[in-house]
Amino acid sequence: MAATNGTNGHVVEELVKIIIVGAGFAGLACAIESKLKGHHVILLEKFPEMKILGDIISFGANAGRIFQRWGLHERFWPICTHLKTFHLHTWKGDLISAQPLEEIRFGAYQYNGHRGELHAILIDHAVNTLGIDIRFGQQVTEYWETDDAAGVVVNGERLSADVVVGADGVRSKAREMVLGYFDKPRPSGYAIYRAWFTAAGSGIEEDPLANYLVKDGDAFYGWIGKDVHLLCSSSKGGKDVSWVITHKDEADIEESWQFPGKMEDVLKIVEDWDPRCTAILSKALSCVDWKLVYRDPLPTWLSRKARIALIGDAAHPFLPTSAQGASQAIEDGVTIAVNLKLAGKNNAQLALRAFENMRYDRVRKTQVTGETNRDRWHNANEDEVKKNPDSVKLFNEEWIMGHNAETYAFDHYPETAKDIRENGYKLPDLREDDKARERVLKAREEYLARAM
Repeated sequence: MAATNGTNGHVVEELVKIIIVGAGFAGLACAIESKLKGHHVILLEKFPEMKILGDIISFGANAGRIFQRWGLHERFWPICTHLKTFHLHTWKGDLISAQPLEEIRFGAYQYNGHRGELHAILIDHAVNTLGIDIRFGQQVTEYWETDDAAGVVVNGERLSADVVVGADGVRSKAREMVLGYFDKPRPSGYAIYRAWFTAAGSGIEEDPLANYLVKDGDAFYGWIGKDVHLLCSSSKGGKDVSWVITHKDEADIEESWQFPGKMEDVLKIVEDWDPRCTAILSKALSCVDWKLVYRDPLPTWLSRKARIALIGDAAHPFLPTSAQGASQAIEDGVTIAVNLKLAGKNNAQLALRAFENMRYDRVRKTQVTGETNRDRWHNANEDEVKKNPDSVKLFNEEWIMGHNAETYAFDHYPETAKDIRENGYKLPDLREDDKARERVLKAREEYLARAM
């Protein structure tokens, strides 16, 4: 098939073969957008079947506009949380602010709902609407690349493509292949207890200390204290309830992991707090104890020959307090698909190098908001926040929420590709004031030493 010069950003009508590993939100986004852009896609998932698991997940308007373009609004919206106000309190129960919430931000909807239910819709859309080749029960044991191709060994079979996208999450095998070593995370010092349950039969509807969450449709309440914050919300018109409590935890584990939580441990955290906190938390019969670890930015998201790329949590896990991890994963997938459409098969490596260049700094800036948001709440002075409630309000910055990943990629790929072509590829760098910069520079030295 004839093609124009993809290095200059002209659209190339040339099929690119992509293998994507991992059918989470990052992998599905890359698969869906790649299919829409005319690429040949194989999506490999290790689980034998997809089950509706998890609890609350948030997609900002930056991801929402992508879902809308895919035609998913009518399927997402009925099962999402529809919130009008965020009531934030001190740990004692004093109201700090009642922040109005908008369903549409910067021209797009925000979607907050059950992770498993939204994920199931994306799976159905990918398979039954777009006909994407998703293969379940696929154990990837090896990644490989040459100058001309890349691939995986899965269930003993060797598969090849033009590029491979590693979307296999925080415990990524692809990341080890890309870096050439195991990237050990650091303890974050925090953990999360979280729960999702049906309001009916839980006792929440009859409890005056908790029924405001469900009696008048969906509601959103929060409490902040020293090193702890609690967020509670309802969805589907008050039929479902979820809560998340972030707290100090010094558990020594090597990876973010989820365990069954103990409700007595949860309630102990808020035993001296506003009694409404105990009233809400105690309605859950069980919870998940999610230990959080932290990963510094990687020295690169690309393999040596730039035919394998990491996206989503495999490349840049987020703290939950950013409320942007899933949205940034969606942006990753869209950007790769657009870049490959503009570059074409013969310039696939250039497309992935441009992807890293176009995404790295934006992702890092957004990652940092998770730390700043947590610290604003956990270190808030009660008297000061009452005087200045805006200091602890939910953020809605336009540079995050107003971003259109597809448009940005179409607009910026040509100049980015041109710069790489003329000046060579360079490993990404952090800003001078980034507190992780020295550690990342050391990681870069290790990466380069192994590469040589």
